[in-house]
Amino acid sequence: MAKIREPEEVSKDTQVQQMLAVARSRGIETAFDRADQMAARCPFGSAGLCCRSCLEGPCRIVPNGSGPRRGVCGSDADTLVARSLLNTMIQGASGHAEHGREVAMALLKTAEGKAPYVIRDVGKLMRVAKGLNLEIEGKSINEVAKAVALTALEDFQKHEGVMNWIEYRGHQKSREIWDKLGITPVNAHLEIAKAVTRNAMGGDADPLNLLLGSVTMGLVDGYSGLHLSSDLQDILFGTPKAVKFNYSLAVLDEKQINIAVHGHIPLLSEKIVEWARTLERKALTVGAEGINIVGVCCTGNELLMRQGVHAASSFSSQELVIVTGALEAMVVDIQCIMPGIQQVAECFHTEIITTMPHVKIPGATHVNFEPEYADDAAREIVERAIRNFAKRDPAKVVIPGGSVEAYAGFSVEQICEVTAKINEDKPLQPLIDAIKDGTIRGVAAVIGCTNPREPQDIGNVTVAKELLKNNVLIVTTGCAAHSLAKYGLMNEDGLEACGDSLKALLRQLGQHAGLSALPPALHMGSCVDNSRPLDLLSAIADELDVPVSSLPAVGSCPETHSPKALTIGTYFMAHGVDVHVGVDPQVSGSNLVARTLTGSREDKEITMDGLFGGKLIVESDPVKAAAILLERIDMKRKALGI
Repeated sequence: MAKIREPEEVSKDTQVQQMLAVARSRGIETAFDRADQMAARCPFGSAGLCCRSCLEGPCRIVPNGSGPRRGVCGSDADTLVARSLLNTMIQGASGHAEHGREVAMALLKTAEGKAPYVIRDVGKLMRVAKGLNLEIEGKSINEVAKAVALTALEDFQKHEGVMNWIEYRGHQKSREIWDKLGITPVNAHLEIAKAVTRNAMGGDADPLNLLLGSVTMGLVDGYSGLHLSSDLQDILFGTPKAVKFNYSLAVLDEKQINIAVHGHIPLLSEKIVEWARTLERKALTVGAEGINIVGVCCTGNELLMRQGVHAASSFSSQELVIVTGALEAMVVDIQCIMPGIQQVAECFHTEIITTMPHVKIPGATHVNFEPEYADDAAREIVERAIRNFAKRDPAKVVIPGGSVEAYAGFSVEQICEVTAKINEDKPLQPLIDAIKDGTIRGVAAVIGCTNPREPQDIGNVTVAKELLKNNVLIVTTGCAAHSLAKYGLMNEDGLEACGDSLKALLRQLGQHAGLSALPPALHMGSCVDNSRPLDLLSAIADELDVPVSSLPAVGSCPETHSPKALTIGTYFMAHGVDVHVGVDPQVSGSNLVARTLTGSREDKEITMDGLFGGKLIVESDPVKAAAILLERIDMKRKALGI
């Protein structure tokens, strides 16, 4: 029988421990329980050696070589593992590409006067239009916005050339490598369709070619998903600036109507915030003191970056927001939504509300979202939550005490606004000087998820602290950012985790930002905002006239669970940035595939490191992982002569 972990084994977070104990005492099953109930991971699937691409199978190749060495069609272990990885990449790239397309359509309808949004950052709109080489002279804001939106939609339609957002945002020295290898994407939907085709039975059987296909999926994710989404969301909702927020389950308020927004696309959640303010008086009529919006996962990150909305939970503990008994509605859009939230909600008065026609949950209420009718959907959702307040059972309400104050909103624009106060002509120069003289040993993006099968927050926080004490500047996004916020790494208290030179620099920069110090971990946003760290690195590389791969920069995703994390990591590796993952990426069944992804330049075989300058690092121990990342940072510093 599987061992059921004690709450303290499940999470570093004492509030999560408390609420998990409450859930178990009431017979409520959560993701942590389901993880414990699972049998040991299948050795075939964990190694990438189970193939279900056709009805000849499923075919399994025994990892130790004692059984069949090929599937019925003749595919060997290398091909099976490479196909499995590509299939994972397709899932990751598809989610973010669809995110980008949804936002592009919303911008188009806004520009045409068909959707009830306004363009909040005209300056960003004009910069993006200029970067796309669009004609803006003499045109109205809406005309420019329409041209930008149509150019974005071309990245899902054009059949020759290169994606517009790669032409605009792609780093030229990296582009040269992609073009030479023939992996530069033309349009997102075309590349996803080709990847599905090559992965079908009787398709591509060359493992190295399949791995190059995975890199293309990383670029699709990075440019039609990350860059495109961040740029257009900034145009619509404003480019983030430093903002203070609170993190923990304690942000729920027993005296208010609580609505959690969860998922990734902020189009509807922004409207929910508007309507919560508009309907505040109506909330008073049912005995509530107001309406409290809280965030879960990356929709929460989007709102806290721009609106200062408090964050309640990351991915793995999303069900525990409902277990507080104080949540009137959880509104979900796409990605990282556990179907289990509905079963938990049925134990309370909480209404789960799905909003996207292609993402539904049995038993949940569906309020359909289309940009044209965003106000109607948002108003209905808020009114449903108001009505649900009367159904709340006070005897079931358990809200943990204590929240952590944190700062977010560190877009590239915000960082440069701060550093420009030191060097107005060259805003990046203070960072470059700090890297050159060793004040900043390197830069690390700690990103990604939390995973119910892994001890929550331990990997994310440990890697970050190990790097910070060695003077590595941390930027962070996604659910990893939630982890770091909870443990004081996004406020001044976190300076105690830093090495002396980094601590002094953060105090200096903080004074220019109107703060006592910048936080050790700079929260750059949601999953799609992983474009921002790359934009920062690209700008620094241009100033130094070197490839991004030459910079002492790394990425780490210690607690990943999502295919999106692997595509984001591949996007970074395609630019030459080393990427660590702390969870098995399921490629160990092929020595060829594993060596190609993780090998070093010294290897005689073709490797990611050899082709692009960045490789995959797989290490479950966060302390060991940080040590490896420091070695790679120092290696690149030495190569740069600094």
